[in-house]
Amino acid sequence: MSHRIFYLFFYTTLLALTACSAEEPVVKAPRPVMVVQPQTADAVVQAFPGEVRARLEPELAFRLGGKVTKRLVDVGTQVKTDQVLAELDPEDVRLHLDAMRAQVSAAEANLQLVKAERDRYSKLLDRQLVSHSHYDNAQNQFKTGEARLRQARAELEAAKNQADYTQLRAPYYGVIAQARVEAGQVVAAGQTVFVLAVDGEREVAINLPEHAVERFKVGQAVEVSLWSQPDQRFAGEIREIAPAADSRSRTYAARVAFRTATIAAELGQSARVYMQSDAQAQYAVPLSAVNAENDQPYVWVVDPASSTVQQRKVQLGAYTQDSVPVLSGLTANDWVVAAGVHILQEGQVVRPVDRTNKPVQLSAKE
Repeated sequence: MSHRIFYLFFYTTLLALTACSAEEPVVKAPRPVMVVQPQTADAVVQAFPGEVRARLEPELAFRLGGKVTKRLVDVGTQVKTDQVLAELDPEDVRLHLDAMRAQVSAAEANLQLVKAERDRYSKLLDRQLVSHSHYDNAQNQFKTGEARLRQARAELEAAKNQADYTQLRAPYYGVIAQARVEAGQVVAAGQTVFVLAVDGEREVAINLPEHAVERFKVGQAVEVSLWSQPDQRFAGEIREIAPAADSRSRTYAARVAFRTATIAAELGQSARVYMQSDAQAQYAVPLSAVNAENDQPYVWVVDPASSTVQQRKVQLGAYTQDSVPVLSGLTANDWVVAAGVHILQEGQVVRPVDRTNKPVQLSAKE
């Protein structure tokens, strides 16, 4: 009897433990996600930071190498046309000029000698005391002497020009924007010494993204705001776009010209250039809504019937500061997840909320 009681107690305990260990499946609560509907692309404006620059900014350099003895201007100096900006040590050029003058004198003396010799042979030929070959040789020496004198005089003029090249002069009125040498520095011919911002038209220098440069065209209308006048926007247009990207930033340098020449824009001022987004794009979504897999961008769209998310591949335009145009893949009535897209899974049940964390009834466009 005691054995029966023992086994009965044992099986009762085992059944109780088994029942306790069988856990009911955990039902996960729907994940709250912030959703938005695509906005119209007309409201999307791309903004690019820029800097006010002179339209003409020539890099000034000496036409020959040497040691800089004087730098006569500093950055910000207003200069006039033909004003001397810097000087090279003229000693080597002066010695070369003296050598050229000596060569000219020697060529002139040689020409006088061969001319007298030719004239003497000419008289002897008339008296038939020398052969024609001797006279022809004297004539050739005279012509050689003339050519040598012309060469020496040309080299003398070149040496005189080089003497002038020891002084670097301003080609236009303007302001020294950059100074890249100091007195005592040795420079090579063509090495940039100054950058001159020429008086006149002002422009805004900006950089365009590599992935969207083909969407910008020369002559495209833009608006420009200056840091000193943030409440005003001035009409402008893209004047030029660099044909190649910068090797470091991988962006394309562009220049934006003002359509009004009387705008008070000072060199170096900060500016912002505004451009309308692509005309092909119908909609735009926040940057936080976009993810990518294998270089293919996509967004999560919430199915109104099942409240589950579905991955939707899209084609995008040029990114702006906080949104991106969508060229294809979305409709106006789609509900797009605007945050936390990297933690979602296909078919996951979600609870749509707005920016204030209030539930959203998924229906037609708000």
